[in-house]
Amino acid sequence: MGAQVDQSAIVDDNSLQGSTIINLKENKKQCFKWQLPWYYTPIFFAFWLALFFALVFPLFNNLPSAVKIYEESKKPGQFVAERAQSILLQLDLMGPKLAGYETNEVIMVQFLVNEIEKIRRDMRSDIYELELDVQQAYGSYLHWQMVNMYQGVQNVIVKLSSRHSNSSNYLLINSHYDSKPSSVGSGDAEFMITTMLEVLRQMSISEETFVHPIVFLFNGAEEQPLQGSHGFISSHKWSANCRAVLNLDSCGAGGRELLFQSGPNHPWLMRHYKTSVKHPFATTLAEEIFQADLIPSDTDFRIFRDFGPVPGLDMAGVSNGFVYHTKYDRYTAISNRALQNTGDNLLALVRSISNAEEMYDTEAYSEGHSVFFDFLGLFFIYYYESTGVALNMSFSLGGILVVCVSLWRMSRVSCERVSTLACEFGIFLLLAVLGFLLAFGFPLLMSVFYDAGNRTMTYFSNSWLLIGIFICPSLIGLVLPSTLYLTLRTQEKICHAYRLQIAQHAHCVILSVICIILTAASFRSAYLCMISLFFYFGSQVINLLSTLHDRGYFWALIVGGCQIIPFLYFAYLFHALLIIIIPMTSRNGMSINPDLLVSLLCALGTVFAMGFLAQLVNIFRRPKCSIGFLSLIMFIFCMVTVSDVGFPYRPKTNVMRLHFLEVHRWFYEYDGSLSLEDSGYYFDLQDRRLESPLRDSMELTGLTRLDQDVCKTKMKCGMPCFNHRWCATVEDARWLPRIEPVQLPGLPALELLNKTVLTNGFEVRYEFRLQGPPRMSLFVGPLAGVKMLNWSFLKGMLDNPAIYKPPYHVFIAFGIDHSPVNFFFQLEKENGNFEEPVFELGVSAHYMDDSHKRDDVTKAFLGSLPEFAHPMEWPTSYERYIF
Repeated sequence: MGAQVDQSAIVDDNSLQGSTIINLKENKKQCFKWQLPWYYTPIFFAFWLALFFALVFPLFNNLPSAVKIYEESKKPGQFVAERAQSILLQLDLMGPKLAGYETNEVIMVQFLVNEIEKIRRDMRSDIYELELDVQQAYGSYLHWQMVNMYQGVQNVIVKLSSRHSNSSNYLLINSHYDSKPSSVGSGDAEFMITTMLEVLRQMSISEETFVHPIVFLFNGAEEQPLQGSHGFISSHKWSANCRAVLNLDSCGAGGRELLFQSGPNHPWLMRHYKTSVKHPFATTLAEEIFQADLIPSDTDFRIFRDFGPVPGLDMAGVSNGFVYHTKYDRYTAISNRALQNTGDNLLALVRSISNAEEMYDTEAYSEGHSVFFDFLGLFFIYYYESTGVALNMSFSLGGILVVCVSLWRMSRVSCERVSTLACEFGIFLLLAVLGFLLAFGFPLLMSVFYDAGNRTMTYFSNSWLLIGIFICPSLIGLVLPSTLYLTLRTQEKICHAYRLQIAQHAHCVILSVICIILTAASFRSAYLCMISLFFYFGSQVINLLSTLHDRGYFWALIVGGCQIIPFLYFAYLFHALLIIIIPMTSRNGMSINPDLLVSLLCALGTVFAMGFLAQLVNIFRRPKCSIGFLSLIMFIFCMVTVSDVGFPYRPKTNVMRLHFLEVHRWFYEYDGSLSLEDSGYYFDLQDRRLESPLRDSMELTGLTRLDQDVCKTKMKCGMPCFNHRWCATVEDARWLPRIEPVQLPGLPALELLNKTVLTNGFEVRYEFRLQGPPRMSLFVGPLAGVKMLNWSFLKGMLDNPAIYKPPYHVFIAFGIDHSPVNFFFQLEKENGNFEEPVFELGVSAHYMDDSHKRDDVTKAFLGSLPEFAHPMEWPTSYERYIF
C-alpha cells in the first residue's frame, strides 16, 4: 500500500521556497538601492588625491626649523645649522674639487685642517682628546671589470676620544669632499662634510661624554671611484679598531637624508636609529632596490662592508637629484632646514652609538637582517627578519582564513550553498589575477609605446604627468575585469554587495600568496604585502564581529576607513621612490628604457595604495563610467605629453646630461709606424633619448654609433673609455669626427725600460714607466697564442680568468703624489718567438680639471649646445702601441 503524501507539508515547503526566492530578490533590490549615484565617482577619487596633497606631500617635505648661532646658548647641545651653512658657502666658492688637482689636494685639505684646529681650540680639553692625521694612501682593488689603482690620495682624519674611557672600539663617520668635473659638489657631498664638522664641534664641547672614540673621515677621493675609503680601511692605523660606520653621501641637493642600507646582519644599529633619530626616513625596499644594482650609483659603504668588514648605516640626501653631478649643485640649492634635519639625526646617532654596549663586541650582536621603514617621517619601525617571516606568514594565512569565514557567513545568511559562493569566488579570483596583470601590463605597455615614438621621459620635468600616463592605466587595469563582470553578468542568487566583497577577498588571497612567495624567497620587502593584509584583516574582523558584514554596503565604510593608513604609507613610500628614480633616468644609460622602471613603480604604488579601494567604484551606479572617467584623464594627459610640456629637459633645473671627451688618437704599429691619427668627440650618452634632442640646434653631421667591426678588431673599440661604466657601454657610444686635431694640454710619457726573455724561452718580461695627468688608464690585450702570467698590478684579475677577460683595464689615479708609475708585464707565448707582436697596450690620459684649457674648436662646439644640455667633458689622449 503506497505511502500517504502530506499535501500540507508540500504546500508549506513550496511556500518556504517561494518566500526565500522573494527575500533574495528583495535583498538584491535593497543592495542596488544603496548604490550611490554615478557622479560621485570623481569625488571618490578626488578624496584620495586630496588626502595625498593634504598629508603625504607636506609631511614628506617637512623639515625642522634651523637653529641660529645666537640661539646656541638657549639650545645647548643642539646642531647649529647656521654655522654649518656658513662653512658650506665657503666650500661652494672654492669651485670644483677634483682629486689630484690643487683645489682638492691643497686648498681643501688646508681648509679642513684649519676648521678642525678651530674646533680643537674651543674643545673641552679637560674631557676630550682630539687627534688629527692627513693620510696619503696608496693601493688598488678590483672594481667591476677594472683594477682601480690610486697613488697619494688624501684623507683628513680626526679621532675624538673621551679622556675617562679606555675603549679601543671606534665609531667611524665618513663622507667625501671631492667632486665631479664642472660640479662644485655642494650637495654631493660637502653638505655632509659641513654636517660632520658641526657634529664634531658639538661632541667636543658637550658635557655629556661618550665611551667609544669617534673617527671622522673626511674622504678626499670618492668620485674616482671610492679610493679614499679603500685607502683608509685597508691601510690607516685607526681602521682596524673601527667597529661601526655611518656613511654619508648624496644623489641630490638638500631635503631629507634616506637610510637605504644597513648592517648587514647587525639589527642593533636599527635599534639605535629608532631610539635616537628625530626625523626618520628609511625603507627596506630602497635597500633591496639599491643592492639589486637598479640604481646607477655606488657608495663608500660597500668598501667598508667588503674590505673591513665594518657594519653600519648608509644614508644619502635624495632630493633634487636633477642637479647631481652638474654645475647647478650649488649652495643655493640647499636650505638651512635641510642641514638642520641631517645634523639633528647624525648628532643623535653619534651620541647613541658612541655609548653603545654593542660596540665592545659587534659580532656577538650579528643576528641577521632587519626589516625597517618610517611612517610619514613621524616614527620608525624595525624588527628582525625572523620576526618579519612570522608576521608575513601569520597575516597571509590570517587573510585567507577571514576570507573563508566571510564566505561561510555569506552562505549562512543568504541560505546559499557554500559551493555556489566558492564558484563565484573562483571566478573573481581569476578576474583578480587578470586585474593584477593588467594593472602592470597597461603602464608597461604605455612605456613601450612612448619608447617606440622616441618620447621617453616625458615626466622628467613635470612629474604630475605620471598620474595620467601610468597611474590611471594601472587603475583601469586593476578594476576593469571585476567591474565588467559585475555589470555585465548579474547574479540572482548572490547579493551585489556580497559579490563586491568577494572581489575584495580575491585581491586579499592574491596578496597573501604573493607575500608567502616573497617571504620564502627571502625578500624583506614582503612587508609591503603584510601591511596591506594586516589592515584588511582588521577590517574583516570588525565587519564579521558586527552586523556590518551583512548590511548592504556598510562594510565598505570599515574597509575604506582601515585603508586610510596603508594608503598614506604607500603613497608616501612610492612618492619618495619616484622622487629618487625620476632624476636618475637622465643618467641610466642608452640601452634601457627608463619608462619601464618608472611605470613599474607607478603600478606597484597603485596596486598597494588602491588595491582594495579601487574595487569600491562598484558601489556607485554605472561603474563603467569610472573606467570612462579614468580613460578620459589618460587621454588628456597623453595629449599633453606630446606637446612642449612633455619635452623632458629644462635649462638649469632639469638638464640633459651630456658626457663626452675631446679625443686625439694615435695608433702605432709594431715597427713604430703611425697607422692612424685622428680627432673627434667620443660621446657616452646618458639617457634613452640619445642625441636626438641636440640635432635641432647643433651640427652633428657624421655622428655615428661606433662601428661593430672596429669594436671586434680594436681594444674597447679604439676608445679611451674613462672608467668601468664608460667601458661597459662603449659599443653603444657615439663618435663625431672633427677635421681639426684636438689641442691637448699635454701628453703622457710611456717609456719601455727593459724587455727580457726569461730562461725557459717561452716567457718575456716588459718593464715600463708612465707619467701623466691625475687620471690615466692602461688597456692591455695579449695577442693570439699569448697569455698574461703576471704583472705589477693587483693579481686578482689574472687569477680569475673566468670573470676577468682581456683586454684588461687598469685605472690609475693620483692624489697629491704625481710621481711616475713603474710597472711590468710577464707574458707567455706558445711559439716562444718574441721578435713579433706579443700584446697591445693602450694608454689614455684625461685632462679633467678646468685649469686645462679647451681649444677654440671645442669652445665653439660647447657654445653650440642648447641651454638645456649640461656637458661634462674634458680633453683626452689615446695612444695604442704594439709590443
